[in-house]
Amino acid sequence: MKFEFDTTMFQEISMTILLVLFVIVFTIPPLVMLFLYFKDKNQKQHSVLRNFPLLGRIRYILEMLGPEFRQYLFDGDSQGKPFSRVDFQHIVVAGKYLKTLIAFGSKRDFKEPGYYLKNSMFPKLKEEMSVELTPKISTKRYVGTEGLFSRKERLEEVDVSPWTLMKNDAIVIGPNCKNPWHVKGPLGMSAMSFGSLGGNAISAMSLGLGKATGSWVHTGEGGLAKYHLVGGGDVIMQIGPGLNGVRDKNGKFSWEFFRDKAANPQIAMFELKLAQGAKIRGGHVEGAKITPEIAEIRGVEPWKSVDSPNRHHQFHDVPTLFDFIDKMKEESGKPIGIKIVMGSASSADELIKFMADTGRGPDSITVDGGEGGSGATYQEMADTMGLPVHSGLIYLDNALHKYGVRDKVKVFASGKLFSPDRIAIALGMGADLVNIARGMMISVGCIGAQKCHTNTCPVGVATTDPGHQKALVVDEKQWRVFNYVITLRNGLNSLAGAAGLTNYTQFNRSHIVYKDGYGKASLLSELFPYPDSK
Repeated sequence: MKFEFDTTMFQEISMTILLVLFVIVFTIPPLVMLFLYFKDKNQKQHSVLRNFPLLGRIRYILEMLGPEFRQYLFDGDSQGKPFSRVDFQHIVVAGKYLKTLIAFGSKRDFKEPGYYLKNSMFPKLKEEMSVELTPKISTKRYVGTEGLFSRKERLEEVDVSPWTLMKNDAIVIGPNCKNPWHVKGPLGMSAMSFGSLGGNAISAMSLGLGKATGSWVHTGEGGLAKYHLVGGGDVIMQIGPGLNGVRDKNGKFSWEFFRDKAANPQIAMFELKLAQGAKIRGGHVEGAKITPEIAEIRGVEPWKSVDSPNRHHQFHDVPTLFDFIDKMKEESGKPIGIKIVMGSASSADELIKFMADTGRGPDSITVDGGEGGSGATYQEMADTMGLPVHSGLIYLDNALHKYGVRDKVKVFASGKLFSPDRIAIALGMGADLVNIARGMMISVGCIGAQKCHTNTCPVGVATTDPGHQKALVVDEKQWRVFNYVITLRNGLNSLAGAAGLTNYTQFNRSHIVYKDGYGKASLLSELFPYPDSK
């Protein structure tokens, strides 16, 4: 049987399709535009649309797309806020490739005032450095090429040095506690709650930090979740004014729940949150984000909005704060820290003087800078309330030296300290350890969409929505966290050697130089001399 192609029928079908397309293209859009024209012309909310209906629509489209256009097309490499394109690139490259190499030269504007690290005429050789290079740890990094249309990268296994501190140089928090905490690395995860971040993001951080060793996971004020524990490493459990995770059904502090958390061997320390740089006020969580799982962890009702008070009800001044800390130490046997924001040079005096007079107080103090981030806060508070981390560190360090208790407390710093040079400067200003939040978020895929407060994070980081979370693959992102941390430690070690130090715990104010707008350079130890002890 011979098949014959009916050209007449084919032509009729083709003409019909063309006619339908013609109607769709030349009839429906004009009708839609006509409808929108009269709708916008007669509405009373938007002035631009009322006078210029169609042009006004174009204006609003461009306004909505403006942030993305600026981020990817119009802002310079170092102009974006709160993190620039260069900032993102450095974190991502470290996580993917274990590298911080650049070509041709720095993009820093050297005419602008800023901090620098003082180099030594006789830097330390590799064999003179006092850090752990073995046993090496296995990780995975990307190799191959990544073009505009082709993605030919693949993961390869590689062994790396941990770059942790020697046993004798380990930082000991709460040496007089029943269970002191020995920390062999200078940096870890900052306070980020489950609920603010999704389980996939926290799991990736926990696994990466656990494999890196010498680091820690921080629960934030949302309570201890299983995702914080999956990496098997040390955990700091934060207790905020909302008492999430240690509150009874009436919202009161429960010593029973507290002892239960303290019995977990992974909990290395507890931290009382007194303030946060991005929001010195009580927190708020929309009911839509409080799933049954989050509600159980926090001890609240599902799907019901929760507001935390501005401060803890359990204490109202320094003496009652110290009483509460003493009770926590007694019940847990573990170090107790506090998190504060410095408001002025005198902010720490009352606290530190009371420590000196009584021999009591916290085992660690976290200084959170005003430039720190948050899943949701208010513009006026984020921009103005609380000092930046550099000023806060110096003023706290001065108070600790002035009252002779610098050796009794360890200082954590947080606030955009996401690169080795920034961390080294913070250590020189008085920090013993550094918390990193947004750097960790970027390492697991954050693109700076600034949708954290909406639960619709497009890359699955700051969301608990299952549909959005599937974008974040834990088995892949854990290696990026691991590589990011190892690269930071390696970079810190290089900077310490260049400064003539044997490890990165030895940075102080004499290693930091401030260059002003006229080109004059001054040591930080000259600008802010260490005070005489009282």
